[in-house]
Amino acid sequence: MSENDPRSAPHHTERTVGETTVVELRGEIDIFTAPSLAARLDALTADQHPDLVLDLRVTAFIDCTGLGILCRARNRAEARHGRLRLVTDSALFRRILRAVDLAGVFELHPSLGTALAHTPQAAAAG
Repeated sequence: MSENDPRSAPHHTERTVGETTVVELRGEIDIFTAPSLAARLDALTADQHPDLVLDLRVTAFIDCTGLGILCRARNRAEARHGRLRLVTDSALFRRILRAVDLAGVFELHPSLGTALAHTPQAAAAG
């Protein structure tokens, strides 16, 4: 694949909502886009108590490499007493998670609002 292939460019944006980092993943998460995404998620899960929401609603495709990156980010967040939540409204993505025995592994939310409503700060305030 060419260095100019748009799939090799980073396909995410980040913003902070309270103490939560929201990462919107766009396009394809595959073997070509994985290295930059993995490096960024490693950085975001490096400190104690990371709080991440990965918004997958505009992700067009994810392969096994992408699933591995999501698993790694989740494991790193939990090892540091943090959280990782996925936002997806895709029945296909949920079916893929069930097929590879990962359905119960991730905290899934249908919208960004519900994911952010389930933050420790929101729970303490409620």
